[in-house]
Amino acid sequence: MSDALKHECGIALIRLKKPLEYYKEKYGSAFYGVNKMYLMMEKQHNRGQDGAGFASIKLNVKPGERYISRVRSVAQQPIQDIFAQINDRVNKEFNEHPEYLNDVAAQKKNIPYIGEVFLGHVRYGTFGKNSVESVHPFLRQNNWMHRNLIMAGNFNMTNVKELFSNLIELGQHPKEYTDTITIMEKIGHFLDDAVSKIYKDLKKEGYNKREASPQIAERLNVAKILKRAAKNWDGGYAMAGLIGHGDSFVLRDPAGIRPAYYYQDDEIVVVASERPVIQTVFNVKFEDVFELEPGHAIITKKSGKVSIKKILEPLERKACSFERIYFSRGSDAEIYKERKMLGKLLMPKVMEAIDNDTKNTVFSYIPNTAETSFFGMVETAENELNKTKTKTLLSGKRNISAEKVTEILSERIRVEKIAIKDVKLRTFITEDSSRDDLVAHVYDVTYGVIKPTDNLVIIDDSIVRGTTLKKSILKMLDRLHPKKIIVVSSAPQIRYPDCYGIDMARLEDLVAFRAALELLKEANTYHIIEEVYKKCIEQTELEDRYVQNFVKEIYDPFTEEQISDKISELLSHESINAEVKIIFQPVENLHKACPEHLGDWYFTGNYPTVGGNRVVNRAFINFYEGNKERAY
Repeated sequence: MSDALKHECGIALIRLKKPLEYYKEKYGSAFYGVNKMYLMMEKQHNRGQDGAGFASIKLNVKPGERYISRVRSVAQQPIQDIFAQINDRVNKEFNEHPEYLNDVAAQKKNIPYIGEVFLGHVRYGTFGKNSVESVHPFLRQNNWMHRNLIMAGNFNMTNVKELFSNLIELGQHPKEYTDTITIMEKIGHFLDDAVSKIYKDLKKEGYNKREASPQIAERLNVAKILKRAAKNWDGGYAMAGLIGHGDSFVLRDPAGIRPAYYYQDDEIVVVASERPVIQTVFNVKFEDVFELEPGHAIITKKSGKVSIKKILEPLERKACSFERIYFSRGSDAEIYKERKMLGKLLMPKVMEAIDNDTKNTVFSYIPNTAETSFFGMVETAENELNKTKTKTLLSGKRNISAEKVTEILSERIRVEKIAIKDVKLRTFITEDSSRDDLVAHVYDVTYGVIKPTDNLVIIDDSIVRGTTLKKSILKMLDRLHPKKIIVVSSAPQIRYPDCYGIDMARLEDLVAFRAALELLKEANTYHIIEEVYKKCIEQTELEDRYVQNFVKEIYDPFTEEQISDKISELLSHESINAEVKIIFQPVENLHKACPEHLGDWYFTGNYPTVGGNRVVNRAFINFYEGNKERAY
């Protein structure tokens, strides 16, 4: 994506079902789980490169022995940094105690990070904060093993204020006003409550405190705790947690907004944000990796028993389509097909824009995630060209020469690698004109393949803000001197902010919104802005379930084509000589390509949870009032 988006995160959970000696004997190392966790996190680095965290739990340790380990990093390459720290510590122990090398029991007792339960997380910085204290997993500590809670998630809540207030009402004093702390403390409250109740029951049954501990682990009902804690959550989430004695869970939101996949056999239970990660790391088939159903949790007890429990009543499934377009790894079999289909479905609009002149058109893409859609677009272009070839051959009947047949058949779609992302340039000068000049060189181009008579069609996965497109890509492409530059977005126009975990918080940042404002001015109907503001203000005291998305009224007077044309104008700098046209995917085509992922609120404003409408209205109020704060 030319406009880099952040906020998406990746989770990885591994539970070893066998004793560590089993993995030492079969795989050569008792650090099998740690090694697999490294691969799981590294294979999801596309979901977060600003920070990473790792936590492990040892089962059945003696009192006084350390059983929880955690390491977090915000280094330049945080995943490598974490596992370098782990490796250094392990090697130090082996160097000082060579007798540990073949003694798994000694390793477990004396070396941190080794264990049976593991949780990993990769993230992008949230709200500009990227201190190590902000990195998951978070740890809620307690001297009671059962009350220790480790949590990490891919999520964002729309109603943090309400959830924070709920904690205050429960008598808590949370140390931070963040959704991660709020969620962890909510689960922690009901975990404490459940442990206390079980202990009271055990005391009545005659158990002393020491005898009660294993019974608490056995009787603790994780599903019930999650049901009580998640009752008022509004957002998109895949929430993972470990409880000190060894229970673990991953809970997915009721609309299925954020993804979660799992695999289990007699050796392991594994959960991740991406299916191909599990396939690759554990060498298992596509059909053996299952999607966790919305509103459900996969729970593994300390005993190793695994269950899938319905925690919240599922809503209409609105799995995020942006996952498929951009964030998720394209190596997933379904995502690969979907991205190709997105490219194919755009081709009629592209052919219209080039007047069906494939002979004088070069096709290319913005690296990297647009590459698969590019393949789909080119396949369709080749099919169209083959139809033209067939028609030409048939119209010649018997009078066509062998040379002419060869000439017709040799015509190909012109495919070139035009845009090259050179380096991640550091804009170390803050003065605006200097920054703009540096940003203009983020992309390089391939010279010598474009003629002045050529159209240049270049596909990107999405256009959000349009900043890089305007300041860098279009300027660089224009240096090749094509007669027309057609930028194709495999995603529809992004008109509304996200509030479920992707960094699109401000309306005025979205180029589609800015285009609609310009159209309103030109049509002398800018008064609609004030009317929408008044409607939004009138709703500020309403319960979320009654709030409507009135921002839609800003787009209603215009067709998609009108907004696309205005975006073309806004992004075409006066210094550009080529004609510029921007083409967007229609929403109905997105649904055709991704039929199981209909979460399209970015494009339609149809938010899957009641909190979404409040957020979009707050984003509009902030825009109108000149308030630069986030809407959630």
